[in-house]
Amino acid sequence: MATETTTKGRIGRLQRLLARLNGNREELQHVEPSRARLEEVFNQLLQAADLQASHTAAKQEASQKLLAHLTEAERLATILQLAVKHHYGIRSEKLVDFGLKVFRGRPRKPASTEPPTAPPPETKPPATSPTSTP
Repeated sequence: MATETTTKGRIGRLQRLLARLNGNREELQHVEPSRARLEEVFNQLLQAADLQASHTAAKQEASQKLLAHLTEAERLATILQLAVKHHYGIRSEKLVDFGLKVFRGRPRKPASTEPPTAPPPETKPPATSPTSTP
C-alpha cells in the first residue's frame, strides 16, 4: 500500500483509524487515553482545515475584488489622460508631467542630392561548350 502524501489523504487515513478505534472501544480499553487524545487533536485539525478553507475563499474573493477595482481604475485613468491631452493639446510639453507622450511629429527623411542610380545589368559568363578531342 502506498503512503499517502496529500493533506486530504492523510486526514482521511486518520479519520478511518479513529472510526475503527471508536468501533472497538471495549476491546481496546488499554489505549483509551491515547484514543481520546487523538480524537481531541483530530477535532482541532478539522477546525484548522475549515479555517484554512475559509481563508482560501476569502483570498479568492479579495483577489477578484482587487482585479475589478484595478480594471475600473485603469479605465478612469484612460479617460483622465484623454481629458488632459484635450486640455493641454497633444504637442504641449506639460503632458510629460502626467506620464504621457508629446506628439512631436515624424522626423523627415533627409533630401538626397544624388539621383537614384539603376542597378548594374547582370552579365552572364559565356557558356563554354565541351571540346571533344579525336
